[in-house]
Order: sequence, then structure tokens, then C-alpha cells
Amino acid sequence: MKLLLLVLCLGLTLVCGHAEGASSARGNLNVDKLNGDWFSIVLASNKREKIEENGSFKFYIKENGVCTEFSLVAYKTAKNGEYFVEYDGGNTFNILKTDYDNYVMFHLLNVNNRETFQLMDLYSRTKDLSSDIKEKFAKLCEAHVITRDNIIDLTKTDHCLQA
Repeated sequence: MKLLLLVLCLGLTLVCGHAEGASSARGNLNVDKLNGDWFSIVLASNKREKIEENGSFKFYIKENGVCTEFSLVAYKTAKNGEYFVEYDGGNTFNILKTDYDNYVMFHLLNVNNRETFQLMDLYSRTKDLSSDIKEKFAKLCEAHVITRDNIIDLTKTDHCLQA
């Protein structure tokens, strides 16, 4: 899936750079270095149904059996490294971790009709990532109270890694 959530999340395409472990929380994030193509590798949520086949946060659309892309524009908030987008409610998100060249990890909080859920995404410049990076992502999910049962490795299940 070519950048669907990233376009959704940032309203721009994402690219490469250096600086292992950059994050919006640390304030050392350079969003300009995120431009380029990214592949959806892993999705996670505390509400699994949101990221399953017909879930509203499965970020690709199939039209006549063909994967297509959609995008939304996100707006930077007053908080450093935080963005907001309206989609199925209000969504606030930030980049938890990136090395710019290989992976980027997002955390999103959705609020819709007084209900909330979390979504986390792992993207890569290539169609898969090492098990070490996937494990770091899984541990980050657990730190956000998302269980391993609610983590979906799209490289094993999804045919729309890039539209």
C-alpha cells in the first residue's frame, strides 16, 4: 500500500535520512526526511475489528479487486510532532520512532462519538522488515497496551502492501 496511512497521517509523502531513533516525542524528528514510498508492514490496534478486512482503518481500498490508494490531509497541531486528521472521527497521531531509511512507527488515537481506540503502524521502505524491528514494534505496542493478538503482520496476510 503506497503510503496510504502516511498520506492520511501527514498529508504528504514520506522520505529518508539518518538519525536512528528519531521521534516526535523527543523533538528531533525531521518530517522532510520522510518523503518517498513506504510499504505497510504491520498494523496494530486495541480494537482489532478496526484493522481487519472490513475495518474502517484498513488503509487501502479495493475497487474491482484492484488495490487503490486514498488520502486525507492532516494538520499539524500546536504540540511538536503531533498531527490531526478527521476520518471516522478525530485522529491525533505522532511518529514514535524512525530511522528514515528503513522504518517508521506511528501511534494514532481516534475519538468518535465519545469512544476511543488506538492504532499503531509500522512502515518500511521495502516490502518487509527484519524480525528484530518487528519485535521492537510489538514491544512498543505492548507499552501502549495493545496485545500481540491485535497485531497483524500484513506481509503474511495482505496483498495491498503498496497500491
